[in-house]
Amino acid sequence: MQTCIMVGNMVKYLIFGVRQMDISIPLNKMTINEKLRAIEEIWEDLLRDSENVPSPAWHADVLSAREQRIRDDKSHFSDWNEAKSRIRKKA
Repeated sequence: MQTCIMVGNMVKYLIFGVRQMDISIPLNKMTINEKLRAIEEIWEDLLRDSENVPSPAWHADVLSAREQRIRDDKSHFSDWNEAKSRIRKKA
């Protein structure tokens, strides 16, 4: 189990209640582009070892419910261009 605690700009990770890792990120000094780039770097690193990234139990529940909706013919699917058009009209 992992717990993340924000203390100002300091992010503390308690992993399995044993190991602690302190990361100091100057969020208040970073531009939005710098913050997004940092997120992208972390995501790319996680993808390199994706088999070891745990998936929460609720993900399986959501997928099962969606599969059941498909089996019950209660799901609607749209062409990607149609979906983008519909979203743009709402925005």
